[in-house]
Parts: sequence; C-alpha cells; structure tokens
Amino acid sequence: MSSTELHVILGTGAVGKATARALANMGKHVRMVNRSGKAAELPSGVEVVKGDVYNAANVAQLTKGATSVYQAAQPLYYEWAEKFPPLQAAVVEGVAASGGRLVVMENVYMYGDPNGRPMTENFPHAAHTKKGKIRAAMTEALTTAHNSGKLKVARGRASDFVGPEYYMGAEQLVYPAIEGKTSNVIGSPDEPHSFTYVPDVGRALATLGTHDEAFGEVWHIPSFAPLTQRQLVALVYKEAGNNLKIRAGGRLILSLMGLFNPNVREIVEMIYEFDKPFILDSSKFERTFGITATPIDQAIRETVAFFKAHPKPGANAA
Repeated sequence: MSSTELHVILGTGAVGKATARALANMGKHVRMVNRSGKAAELPSGVEVVKGDVYNAANVAQLTKGATSVYQAAQPLYYEWAEKFPPLQAAVVEGVAASGGRLVVMENVYMYGDPNGRPMTENFPHAAHTKKGKIRAAMTEALTTAHNSGKLKVARGRASDFVGPEYYMGAEQLVYPAIEGKTSNVIGSPDEPHSFTYVPDVGRALATLGTHDEAFGEVWHIPSFAPLTQRQLVALVYKEAGNNLKIRAGGRLILSLMGLFNPNVREIVEMIYEFDKPFILDSSKFERTFGITATPIDQAIRETVAFFKAHPKPGANAA
C-alpha cells in the first residue's frame, strides 16, 4: 500500500492514540478527529482535526478519501444507552457516504456471562445486562451494514484494558501503586482474567485496517495469558517499588458508591466478569496475522513508566 494513503481515526483516547502510532509506524497518513481538534503526544505528521462524530455529514467530509476509518470514540459510560447507538449510526452513514472501510473497536459485553468458558469469536450473543444488550444491537447493526454491501466492516474485540494513557485503570491501580497506597479491584481478586494491553489494541486495529481479509470478520485482540487481578496488581506494585496493597469491591460496595458516581453505578451489572474465570481466546488473530500480545513484564514496565512521567491529573493543583 502507498505511504500516502489516508487513515482516519475517530477519537483521541488511549486506543485512538495507540492506533495512530501503529499506523504512523507503517508509514500511513493519519488523521485523528475529536471535539477540540487538539491532542498531545502524537507522532510527527499525525493530523488532528475538530469534528462531530454524531453528525453523519461531518463524518463523511472528514473521512473522504480514507482507505480505512477507525471508530475508537465512545460516550461516557453512563451515557451509553442514550448516545452510543446514534454515534455508531452516524459513523456508519458517514463512512458509507465517503466510500471508506470501517474498523470498529468493540468489547465482549454482547456475549453475556461465559460461565468460565474461553470466549471465541463465534460465541453466541447472550447479553443479560443493559450495556451488553446495547453492544449486541450495535454489533448486529454492523453485521447488517456489511452484509448488505453498504460498507466493509471489521471488528476488533478486547477484554479489560491495561496500559499507558488508560487513565481509568490508572486511577484504581497504577497511581496507588506508585504512591504506595491501596489499589481497588472489582469482584474476586483471585479468578483468572484476560487483560489486553492498549498498545496491542492499537497495533491490532491498524493491522485489521490494512488487510483486506480482515473485513466481514470479528477478531479477538491478542491479550496476556490469563492471570488474576491479584497477580496483575502484584506485578504493578513490584515495578513501582512498593509493597502490595489491594482492596476488593463487591456488588454492595459498588452499589453504595454508585449512589454518588454514575460511572461506578454502571460497573455494578458488569461484576460477573470478575466473579469467575473470564478468558478471551485470540488464537484466530494470532494464526492469521502472526501477532501475539506484548510480554507482560514489558507491558507493566512501560505502563508504570508512563504514569510516573504523567502525574495524576490535579495532583499538583493548589
């Protein structure tokens, strides 16, 4: 592929930035879209423009001429029901109008409770939560758009994120480890769980967007070998140079916290992911593209180093 081809990323969060870096490393022309038209710490040559991803006409304008478009934007957790389906619908309409291909970042909520079974891409959609049902409906809409010939769609699905620039996880785990305070985990700390490294997500999405065979398919993104939350937290504390301090929050505690924090309130229905084994099988992606997850020791080292160099927002405020 030509190094001048355009790839457009909707969203400049951790996943969007990781995808931009991966595409830039491939020599692609990368344009990122967010509400402000500004984003920091991106490779030289990455273009950042202001746009409205809820407006199909604006999406079409900003993605005109793009080889692939990457949907990495999402509303706040507690605004999913109201805002996420219309956001995706606008993106689908806009990219279809501009003639590009669409790579969508998804999660695994649509599967529902796997009851400890490793999740593969052909797992049935058996969502039993509000957000899981929203995800299931959205992914079915993508299937319909692809199968009808409206546009080509590839979907990447990951488990819970760990990594640089993922500030939601850092607030609960990495910053407490660096500060020698107590980290917070959800549900049982001792059930095996799949975690996905954010730079691996970016590399995987960039791979999907640059391979014709990726479209029309669902792909589980390479993730660490399953480990418990306690094991993950211990690795972070060791790298940070402090003794392990961990606190688990169950359904009751989260429900009480949710009375004051709408994002925490939305976590309560997802606690099933942490009360039994929750394993993502990414062998399909690994076989097809020859890419595996970053070694966990390297990932933890890079994550702790990033957040040591980026103090908690507001930590130095007067």
